Amino acid sequence: MAGSVVTTSDGVRLRVSDTGGGGVPLVMLHGWGQTAALFEGQLGGLANSRRVIAYDMRGHGLSDKPDHGYRIARLAADLRDVLDALRIERTDLLGWSMGASVIWSYLELFGSARVRSLVLVDQPAAVIAWPWTTAERSAETGAILPIDGLTRLAASIAVDENGDVVQRFVRSMFSEPVDEGVWRVVSEQIRHTPVHAALPLLVDHAAQDWTDVLGRIDVPVLVIGCEGSHVDVRSQRELAARIPGALVHVFGRDAASSHFPFLEATDAFNALVDAFLCGVARDASTGVETRGDTRSQLPRPAHV
Repeated sequence: MAGSVVTTSDGVRLRVSDTGGGGVPLVMLHGWGQTAALFEGQLGGLANSRRVIAYDMRGHGLSDKPDHGYRIARLAADLRDVLDALRIERTDLLGWSMGASVIWSYLELFGSARVRSLVLVDQPAAVIAWPWTTAERSAETGAILPIDGLTRLAASIAVDENGDVVQRFVRSMFSEPVDEGVWRVVSEQIRHTPVHAALPLLVDHAAQDWTDVLGRIDVPVLVIGCEGSHVDVRSQRELAARIPGALVHVFGRDAASSHFPFLEATDAFNALVDAFLCGVARDASTGVETRGDTRSQLPRPAHV
């Protein structure tokens, strides 16, 4: 697998992992505080039939950690810069957690002309339960933090010299006993993101509500949730319901019990994504528009 560096339009160097190969590539975007290293199982497991690319966002992993640009909109511009630098005219995008928000921002800012399909993994359309929203609305969107909860978390991270607050926060995204090998990988990657990057990005990410973007998505979409995640699976079904023709798959606790189904159930996750992307490619080659509920065509490694 080749490693390279892409320099963004504002001079930030991003570390890229690229399996190479032909056809429409799959570009994967990681979540807050994490890195492309978490996608090792996908970079290997999904590359047999396609080119797979993952990169460390600014402030994360082995990419530069400047003193600016920690907003979702800037990360969306970085995605555009990566596509430009790698001369990618057509791509599938997979966004996990905050990575899904980066995709929504990209679509809002730059449109879907270069996007063939989306895989959205365990990210609610809104994170903050604002005081003026109803409990029903918060449940539908998946809002998981009251505004005072966000301010307390941010204040704790700001003075946390050892990173213990972030470690506990991410550990809470597992609902069952954590496999130590999985936790070791997650825990190590968190330490690559300094507070000056993590804090403003967390606040900006949490403050967004992407609900108004969902109904305007015009490419095939697979939404993936997990029963054991801190993200309520109801929000993932509601998310799919708001996206025209989207498919939804929810992993049961027997397969995964966290916000990280691609780590806990790697083979099943890869089979699901591969089947979806192969279906998209097949429909594109025959001129069939992918819309409607075609879940029966997907493998069923877990609950749907």
